[in-house]
Amino acid sequence: MRVAIVENTKVTHHGQVGVALHEAAARIGLYKPWVDGQLPDPADYDALVVFGGEQHARADDSHPYLPELARRMRAFSGADRAVLGICLGSQLLARGFGAENRIGTAPEFGWCSVELTPEGTADPVLGCLPERFISFQWHSDTFTLPEGALHLARSAGATQQAFRLGRATYATQFHFEAHRGVVADWARGFPAVMEGMSPGWLDRHPQEAARVGVEADLNGLMLARAFVARI
Repeated sequence: MRVAIVENTKVTHHGQVGVALHEAAARIGLYKPWVDGQLPDPADYDALVVFGGEQHARADDSHPYLPELARRMRAFSGADRAVLGICLGSQLLARGFGAENRIGTAPEFGWCSVELTPEGTADPVLGCLPERFISFQWHSDTFTLPEGALHLARSAGATQQAFRLGRATYATQFHFEAHRGVVADWARGFPAVMEGMSPGWLDRHPQEAARVGVEADLNGLMLARAFVARI
């Protein structure tokens, strides 16, 4: 199994997705286009995973590789390669399939409740989760559904939480890869940004992690394993 991973920022944790790929003995090709503009070719891989970043999906001036990354995600999907976009990755996947990116209109932060749609409950990947589940959120933007996409999940803060196109092209707005260790590292690395998203959250973090962190971690690993199985 050959899997291309695209990181969009300096600090990128693979988290539960990395665990599931390791369990499957996947061979990883790692790309950091914000450094050199290099992107994977569908002919070389069985799957593509695109993680998040601080930029928005239309930040072409500061990150000129974004339009090509969106096109490349669509090309992987068209070649029947499994595709996963998380947070910014989901927004870029929506862009690649002609949907609208809505910048700054849907802020969500912290461990939040997400609800599966009927299509999500029946989905071979997201259907492994409870109808209502906890996952970590950290975003300000959202998107419209691409034409032909199945709407799989929603939340109170952002209706478009997950969608699928075709056999195995998935987008999740929520950070299911972010287990408690990832969130703790983000808290150490970006305290001011987190406080800006949710004042007082750093003080609440230990209690929140104890209250819902284990459940969120289990949800994330189940989802990661289910996606890897589709590759």
